[in-house]
Amino acid sequence: MELAGKAVVVTGGTRGVGAGIARAFLDAGADVVVCARRPPETPVASGGRTAEFRPLDLREPDAVRDFFAALATDYGRLDTLVNNAGGTPYRLLEEGEAERHARVVELNLVAPLTASLAARPHLRAARGSVVMIGSVSGVRPSPGSAAYGAAKAGLDSLARSMAVEWAPEVRVNTLVLGMVRTELSELHYGDAHGVARVGATVPLGRLAEPEDVGAAAVFLAGARAAYISGASLLVHGGGERPAFLDAATVNRGDRS
Repeated sequence: MELAGKAVVVTGGTRGVGAGIARAFLDAGADVVVCARRPPETPVASGGRTAEFRPLDLREPDAVRDFFAALATDYGRLDTLVNNAGGTPYRLLEEGEAERHARVVELNLVAPLTASLAARPHLRAARGSVVMIGSVSGVRPSPGSAAYGAAKAGLDSLARSMAVEWAPEVRVNTLVLGMVRTELSELHYGDAHGVARVGATVPLGRLAEPEDVGAAAVFLAGARAAYISGASLLVHGGGERPAFLDAATVNRGDRS
């Protein structure tokens, strides 16, 4: 219960990775508020404790400011903001106008900035932290989700600058995620066999679970990470095996 008495907000925390993050904070003893445009199908809960749901459209700046002001009043503090909300459909660049791709950037980069700015006075009072949820799409080519990758690259850069500007009162870090197994995995990777085949390409032999991400977020929010700010923590199971290793004709396993 390392975060007992702390107040945490997880945006997009009603399902998938966000719900896993929220459950990890509940297990660590924190009071957790999850927000999204629609309520979860079932309450986000773990260990006999339940996260509070509050509706919020992160693309509405006035609503975001009102949300954090009300939350700080109701809970008396705000210790951690996890900017998890985001995502994108698969869409090649030529299949959409710039305005359509810009909406992806708005959700994945502008919305976290809006939330962070609204939360900053309350985080500063608590000497709290921001945890950005990034993606490997921001550090490698991302065909079919180029705007998403660009937004995630920008999010990582934003977090590093924010960490400098807001120090020493507020720490800011990024979790750079690889592939995560959620209730929507089959939409991206196919059936269970496809999910297993994709997981086998990861050096650790599986996709991440939402709880893996949650554990890393709890670490960055806690006292054990008190001297970590402006960091990007890779949570990707070792990344991707370089394609040239399978294409090369040299058997590197025979070296003595």
